[in-house]
Amino acid sequence: MKIKPLKNLKIYIYYITASFAVVTLLHSAERPNILFAFADDWGRHASVYAEVDGEGTVNDAVNTPNFDAISKTGVLFNNAFVNAPSCTPCRSSILSGQHFWRTKRGAILQGAVWDSKIPTWPLLLEENGYHIGFTWKVWSPGTPADAPYGGRKNSYQKNGSSFNGFSQTVTKLMANGKSLLESKSVMKEQVLSNFRDMLKNNSKGKPFTYWFGPTNVHRKWIKGSGKKLWNIDPDLLKGKLPPFLPDVHEVRQDFSDYLGEACAFDMALGVLISELKRIGEFENTLIVISGDHGPAGFPHGKCNLYDFGTRVALSVSGPGVKGGRVVDDFVSLPDLAATFLEAGKVKKPGVMTSKSIWPTLKSDNEKLVDVSRNYVLTGRERHVARARAGQLPYPQRAIRSKEFLYIINYKPDRYPLGDHYGLDGKNEPDLNKLTNNTFITIPDEDAGPTKAWIVTNRKNPKVKFFFDHAYGKRPKEELYDLSKDPHQMNNVSNKEEYKETVIELRNKLTGLLEKTKDPRLIEDGAFFEKPPMAGPLR
Repeated sequence: MKIKPLKNLKIYIYYITASFAVVTLLHSAERPNILFAFADDWGRHASVYAEVDGEGTVNDAVNTPNFDAISKTGVLFNNAFVNAPSCTPCRSSILSGQHFWRTKRGAILQGAVWDSKIPTWPLLLEENGYHIGFTWKVWSPGTPADAPYGGRKNSYQKNGSSFNGFSQTVTKLMANGKSLLESKSVMKEQVLSNFRDMLKNNSKGKPFTYWFGPTNVHRKWIKGSGKKLWNIDPDLLKGKLPPFLPDVHEVRQDFSDYLGEACAFDMALGVLISELKRIGEFENTLIVISGDHGPAGFPHGKCNLYDFGTRVALSVSGPGVKGGRVVDDFVSLPDLAATFLEAGKVKKPGVMTSKSIWPTLKSDNEKLVDVSRNYVLTGRERHVARARAGQLPYPQRAIRSKEFLYIINYKPDRYPLGDHYGLDGKNEPDLNKLTNNTFITIPDEDAGPTKAWIVTNRKNPKVKFFFDHAYGKRPKEELYDLSKDPHQMNNVSNKEEYKETVIELRNKLTGLLEKTKDPRLIEDGAFFEKPPMAGPLR
């Protein structure tokens, strides 16, 4: 709706004051609210994906009704990937709408510093009339805290952050006499109160952008909480774990606990959706739900360029979205920056490399909608600073298409997930330390029962494969034929029949990295190999 220019100033003032009550209607028609629900360490695990992939996967055991509902009324993306499977560089890429390697010190985890000269979509929306706010994690770790989202002035979390330790808090509440239902209600109330605070602060009735960033899916979790709190029986996962995970009770239980935290995130999502409906803003809100990388503390997950580490859930619904579709377009999460700006009618800065997914969202088609979206780029540099001697990174870049995953490991002499501290000496860490202390050995993989079980049992011939596969050194190049090897277990880069494919993908990847001015290609990656990007933290 547009108001015609008024010649009479008094009438004009009348329209400004008397029409203030319809601001919400005006912005809903022209610029929607944006709810971005972004879970820490949540991969592609939701019950709706069990319908997409068919029976026989771990998604059979999880129940995410709220994510599923949004997916079925909106668009469910089957091939959404992060740009980097590490929280800060992943978030740097999303906030900036650029490949993580273009964000300077935002390209690493420990030691990250945000460059305020890099434009970010939340601040651009704020500059153009949006009320913005966030709860819990946006960008950090890094300094200054949450700078890409305007710092703490846009934080709405005074009602607490105990939801981020969901299983711990609920277990404690139950131990103190509350029922499971009552304990979960406490968590729901915290989520609701923080959201309402953000809404109340929007006194001018502007369209709002709310980043909901819980960290409960990030380790640690209470052992057995998946079954106790969400009725996810570890035995239900028997025969359904991907082949890079040992199919033993300890690992199944660990994974069921992870799925339980995904259920908790989904519960919180339901709280936000219900509140939007209550206040009459659900139809006016673009809802985008995803996670920053695959599960932590499992082989192939966080800090790996395999699908288990980089492929994530993504669902989008709201005004202008043609819903009820499953789409196979390849989407890199930095594309969300351009998408949010287009929704808010804000011009995308020229420095942004992201590409809006609105043409796909507005289409009536399913499967592959945009034929140009047939690949994504992923990569990583430094995660945990002291993962390796000299506090060096593990540099990787990859290109993922429908047919293949091709990875370059630029420094194959280094351990991909960190040095094997203490594993060959007399003072080898015990099971308890391996379960609870990420930094004690192989530090780029979070501590947990799965890592502890594999490391402790690595000398067992039946387990040695899992240890070597996950934590051993990798060749310069990796190629996986996804039609034959969907879990990326068999590197075929050295096989004669794939020689031309390797050359083709190597050249394509290198060309795209050159086009996007990746510093890794300059002087053997000198930018990433010396302080402050490597070496002692500053």
